[in-house]
Amino acid sequence: MGLVQQLALKYVRTKFRILSSISKRKAAEKAFQLFCTPQIRNTKDLPLIFQQAEKIEFPFEGNIVRGYRWNHASQKKCLILHGFESSVINFENYVSALMEKGYEVLAFDAPAHGRSTGKTINVITYKNLVHYIWNHYGPIDAFIAHSFGGLTVCLALEEIPHSSSTKIVLIAPAAETKTAIDNFFRVVQLKNDVRKEFDQLIAQIGGKPAQWYSVARAASHLNAQVLFLQDKDDLMTPLSDVKPIMDKNYPNFQFVISEGLGHRRIYRDNESLKKIMEFL
Repeated sequence: MGLVQQLALKYVRTKFRILSSISKRKAAEKAFQLFCTPQIRNTKDLPLIFQQAEKIEFPFEGNIVRGYRWNHASQKKCLILHGFESSVINFENYVSALMEKGYEVLAFDAPAHGRSTGKTINVITYKNLVHYIWNHYGPIDAFIAHSFGGLTVCLALEEIPHSSSTKIVLIAPAAETKTAIDNFFRVVQLKNDVRKEFDQLIAQIGGKPAQWYSVARAASHLNAQVLFLQDKDDLMTPLSDVKPIMDKNYPNFQFVISEGLGHRRIYRDNESLKKIMEFL
């Protein structure tokens, strides 16, 4: 962590320490806002294949979502879902490979990411976006989803009719929201009394406790064929969160466990790409 990041983190910790002493509820509200706010936005130049794509944009929940489509009118469709603080342009290597497999390819930046507008994102908003894309550009036959996008697609497909012919690729999905919150509270150094208010706030906003937003919980409701890629060295979405799913031995789940790729290199890895295309 660089000096600027260290100073910024120190400022945030001090701010929350002061706010917590005044109001635990206000501290929880500000913490939730920060939790849902990407700190970086990928706006690098479009890779060539994205420059060649059909550009799509539409209003969505007060923002403008921007995305891309290739190979339109093919008989089967694949949707790419990126992770938190990421962008679909990071998946440029997937587009040509998917078109070679005969897919129409759809890829959108979630609100507050890439070239879409907005400042905050949560899994309910992202899930609603998947519903919107399905209704306006689907039906969709296959999904490739990394990290936050992985949790999102699992929650979305609990509500969207699908079958055993649907294919889902989960790449280091954010398997347990509780783990993400635990990590956030540890970094920001917020105390348990604020966490109690934070958890109550999540339940009030979404009508469900934080533990409900879980790939392990949603897995039993997925009828699709699922390829699950996970790395042993992933510190953001750890293997310990995945093992309960593996222990269920779902017949529609395949697991590929790698080592040394971590949370982000795993989807850029050529061997990962090869396994994904073989699955699809």
